[in-house]
Formats: sequence, C-alpha cells, structure tokens
Amino acid sequence: QVQLVESGGGLVQPGGSLRLSCAASGFTFTNYVMSWYRQAPGRERELVAAITSVGGITNYADSVKGRFTISRDNAKNTVYLQMNSLKPEDTAVYYCKAMRVRIYWGQGTQVTVSS
Repeated sequence: QVQLVESGGGLVQPGGSLRLSCAASGFTFTNYVMSWYRQAPGRERELVAAITSVGGITNYADSVKGRFTISRDNAKNTVYLQMNSLKPEDTAVYYCKAMRVRIYWGQGTQVTVSS
C-alpha cells in the first residue's frame, strides 16, 4: 500500500521557519522524482520544489528561490522542505508528490504564516 505522509506544518510568524517532512512507503522511493506542491484557498495547486531520484538535482518556483530548500534521505524514504523567511503569501496546504510512471500524492499539511 502506497503512503505519503506529510508532517511539520503549523502556524508561524512572518520571517519564521518550518521544516516539512514526507515519509514514503509502499514503492521504491529511490526511483521516484519527489516534489512539493502547495494550494492556497481559491488558487490552483502549484509546484514549489522538486528533486530528482538520482543526483539530487533540484528545481524551485521563482517565488521560493533562496528561501526554501528541498532535500531527500533515501535511507529513510523521506523528502524534506526547509522553509525560511516565510511570508503570509506562503500560506497554503503543502502536498508531497512522488512521480515516475505513476503519480502518488500525500494528504497535505497546512502551513499558515500570520502574525
């Protein structure tokens, strides 16, 4: 049974930091490109960051470059999103996605940036 379980979301003040985790099981994690998406109320889901299965090549949305860092630990079947200098516009539900031939999604974790 495939599972992607996100954690680490919450309420943080502007300028603060959060680290999201996505624990994967039920498929060969090392074969999959892993990414983080987010969806704010009334908006479409958008790509935040992605990391390749081999070589750890990363890609970021322009809006988060220099503030967010995606990484993966293949020994732990986990992908992370370190979010620094958070802004109110980063408020959204953040989803983990695994992609190769098939696509798998996590259930999402809420991130709220507010004073």
